[in-house]
Amino acid sequence: MAHRVLVVEDEEDIAFPLVRTLEREGYDVSWVDSGQKALDSLSTAPEVVILDLGLPDIDGLEVCRRAREAGFEGAIMIVTARAGELDRVVGLDYGADDYLAKPFGLAELQARVRALLRRTSAAAGTADGPTDGLRIDVDARRVYAGEEEVPLTGKEFEVLNILAANRDKVVSRGRLMADVWDENWYGSTKTLDVTIGRLRQKLESVGVTDRVVAVRGVGFRLEGGTPDA
Repeated sequence: MAHRVLVVEDEEDIAFPLVRTLEREGYDVSWVDSGQKALDSLSTAPEVVILDLGLPDIDGLEVCRRAREAGFEGAIMIVTARAGELDRVVGLDYGADDYLAKPFGLAELQARVRALLRRTSAAAGTADGPTDGLRIDVDARRVYAGEEEVPLTGKEFEVLNILAANRDKVVSRGRLMADVWDENWYGSTKTLDVTIGRLRQKLESVGVTDRVVAVRGVGFRLEGGTPDA
């Protein structure tokens, strides 16, 4: 079965070459030109969403945030003319998996889509075997399972870092929301559940034996495995 890719781009002269290129790769490609249509199209369960930020109705970052809050677990790659570091960090914090600045080459886009599909396919399947040695580089904000880097969004990294610092102890939902989002956060706490779900998926996909366990009515605990020094 062909991999499903959703292109969200309001400019036809940009969208058409993307769609044609991806179709030539053998993907099942859908194209929409607004944020609301993108959110509606998530019911078709695309494996990769190529998301422009400058949409006419809803900003792409908001589309990304709503998609994650709704439980969408596919890969999201932001494509935008906003190339600044701040925009990149914000995009990843909103739940994006990758970020590609315009202008870009179609070959690079193809390579990144293939990488995202490999990642999502691995997450959907079963790892070849357990991989001990979860290692967190706090200064570089990177996580490794053995020698393999685990690609995390900003929020996923922060949640894991807090849980790892309190390994085998329960961290309350309230503390995670306050420390990772904001102590004055008024949004749905489902955001935390979605982030935890994606974090579990990514750790499992690389065979990490550590588990993020939910303690009903209280919070979450990281247990199992042996972290590297």
